Amino acid sequence: MRSGLLVLAAADIVRSLPQTVSEKPDNLDRRLMNGLGKTPALGWNSWNQGGCEAATAVVALNTASAFINLGLRDVGYTYINIDDCWSTTSRNSSGYLVPDPNKFPQGIKALTDQIHSMGLKFGLYGDAGTMTCAGHPGSQGYEVQDAKLLASWGVDYWKHDNCYTPCNAGLQQTCTNPAGSSQTWYIKMRDALLSSGRPIFYSLCNWGRDNVWTWGADVGNSWRMSIDNWGNWADVVRIASEAAPIASYSAAYGFNDLDMMIIGNGRLTTAEERTHFGIWAISKSPIIMGTDLTKLTTERLNLIKNRALLAINQDSLGKAATTFRPSGAASPVSGQLYPYWAGPLSDGVVVGLVAPDGAQTLSVNFADVPGLGAGTFAWTELYSGHTGSGISVSANLNAHDMAVFKVVRIASG
Repeated sequence: MRSGLLVLAAADIVRSLPQTVSEKPDNLDRRLMNGLGKTPALGWNSWNQGGCEAATAVVALNTASAFINLGLRDVGYTYINIDDCWSTTSRNSSGYLVPDPNKFPQGIKALTDQIHSMGLKFGLYGDAGTMTCAGHPGSQGYEVQDAKLLASWGVDYWKHDNCYTPCNAGLQQTCTNPAGSSQTWYIKMRDALLSSGRPIFYSLCNWGRDNVWTWGADVGNSWRMSIDNWGNWADVVRIASEAAPIASYSAAYGFNDLDMMIIGNGRLTTAEERTHFGIWAISKSPIIMGTDLTKLTTERLNLIKNRALLAINQDSLGKAATTFRPSGAASPVSGQLYPYWAGPLSDGVVVGLVAPDGAQTLSVNFADVPGLGAGTFAWTELYSGHTGSGISVSANLNAHDMAVFKVVRIASG
C-alpha cells in the first residue's frame, strides 16, 4: 500500500548497485523454490483503486468478474489482491487476524472459494511490523499463526509491507534509521509461509531497502526494488532508471518488482502509459493493475491485454531487459530514462526504444544489441504489429513514447 504519511526520499534508501549491466549476482541460482512465480505475477491490487475503501469483498468480486468479462483472465491475469484495511483494527482474544465483518460479511474463506471457482487466485496484504501502514495489526511476533490462518483460508498471495518495523528512533510508520536489516523480518515470514501447508506467493514490499535485490530471490517470489510509484511520469522515469542496473538479479521464480501499475489513473498521457507498460513488461516486473477495470477505455484495455508484450513478460527464460549503449550514444545517467533497452528471450531478443524528452526518431543497428550481432534479422513492433527485416530498426516517437521490437534471426536457406 501507500500512505499519505509514507514519504521517502531516495537518499533514505542505501544502495550498492552493480556498476555494469554485465555484472552477475553471486546468488542468482538461489531461488525460493515454493513452486510459484516462475514468471512474473499478473493481476490486480485494490490500493490504487480506492485505498482502504476498496478493500472489500464486493470490490474483489467485481474485479474478478471484470477479469473474465473483459478477457483479462484469458491473457494471463490471475491474482485478485486486497491491500491494507481488510482486517479489523485489533486481533481477537486468541491473537488471530479478523476480517472486517462490514467489508467481508461472509469472511475470507468464502470469498477465496468463490474467486477460485472463477479460475482465479486471491491475495491479501500484511506487514512485517507491529502495524500495517494504515494502522491495522501487523504480523510481527505472529508470523507462524498468521501464515497458517492464510493457508486455512486458501489465500494464494501475500504482500508483506515494511511499516512500524524495528526502529532506532522509536516506533514509526516509516523508519529512516532501522534497528537491523529488513532481511531478518522478511525471512521470518518466508519460513512461516513455507511451513503453512499451502504454497503462497510471497511478495516482499520493503521499498528497496537493504539492497533487497541481492537477497530477495532466496526469500520471496518478487521484491520491491524502489520506493513507491506515486502515479506520475517522474515516478516511471525514476523507477525505470533504478531497475536497469539491477536487471541481472531477476530470473525465473524471483523478480524485481517495479511496483503497481498506474495506467488509468489520469496522470499519464497515452504515450507515457505505453512506456510505463512496456518497460515494466520487458523488465520482467510483476504487472499488477490498480484501477477500476470496468472504467478503462478500450485503448487502455487493449494496452494491458497486449498478448505480444505479455508474452515477453512471461517468457520462460525469465531474463529482464536492461539498457545498452549503441555506438556513438551517450552513456546512461542516473535518474534519467535511457532510450535504448534490450534483453534476451527464449526465442529471440526484445529491443525497446524510448523518447525520454521530446519527439524524436531513434535507430539502432542490430550489431550493437547484446545477443544479436552482425547479420539480418526479422522484427515485429509489438504495439503496432508492424513487421520488417534488416540489419537495423528505427522508430518515430512522440515525447515519452516507446516502441518495443521482438527480433529473431532469419533462418538460413
